[in-house]
Amino acid sequence: MTSDFLAFIEISGEDITTTILRMNNGSTDFLVEGDILIPRTRNALKCANKQYSCRWPKSLTSGTVDVPYILSDKYDNGEKKTILDAMKGFETATCVRFIPWTYLLQHYLKQNTLCSSLLGRVGDKQVVSLQRFGCVQHGIIQHELLHALGFYHEHTRSDRDQYIRVNWQNIIKYFFNNFDKMDTDNLNTRYDYSSVMHYGRTAFGITPQSETLTPIPDPNVPIGQIVGMSDIDILRVNILYQCKN
Repeated sequence: MTSDFLAFIEISGEDITTTILRMNNGSTDFLVEGDILIPRTRNALKCANKQYSCRWPKSLTSGTVDVPYILSDKYDNGEKKTILDAMKGFETATCVRFIPWTYLLQHYLKQNTLCSSLLGRVGDKQVVSLQRFGCVQHGIIQHELLHALGFYHEHTRSDRDQYIRVNWQNIIKYFFNNFDKMDTDNLNTRYDYSSVMHYGRTAFGITPQSETLTPIPDPNVPIGQIVGMSDIDILRVNILYQCKN
């Protein structure tokens, strides 16, 4: 990885959502909530319609969930290491295994431009977009991979109104739908302000300083972290995929 790229990460004070939205600005793809890619030929969000319809299959012999991938040759060695290290975070804490694709494997992930992902397993080739010089950060990579495994943004949880206030007056009206609640299966886990899937405070704000999400009852609780999966993020992967970790 180049020193310029390292400097970019170090000087950036953005939360994860701000970075993703900045990188996706101007995209002509159909993106829900800023980074969930919905194919124009597919009904929206099938994961919302059937509880486990978008899970990746689990091996009956090894007990692992093997997710094949192809890594673009456009990444330099440092960027590839960052991506692989983010994948290893799943492998050390869950039963999910990201494995290099071979022609014997039908379904796989492929990296592309932008910061986006399909929601859950779609079948055949599906793209996880990790644009260089912005998206190749540990937390963003794990964020997009969690989408690919079937997870929504935290603020769309069905019970979110008990934990966070949506400041509609501060949101660009065109993006109101990005704050809709989903009929989610919360897997008997508590709301997680520290989730890598949580929007930052100013996502889709009418100004860069407009606060669109406020934690309640304590408005000072940090949200929108960029470090990586929280303990509850990991727990949910293990529950959804029935890992024995």
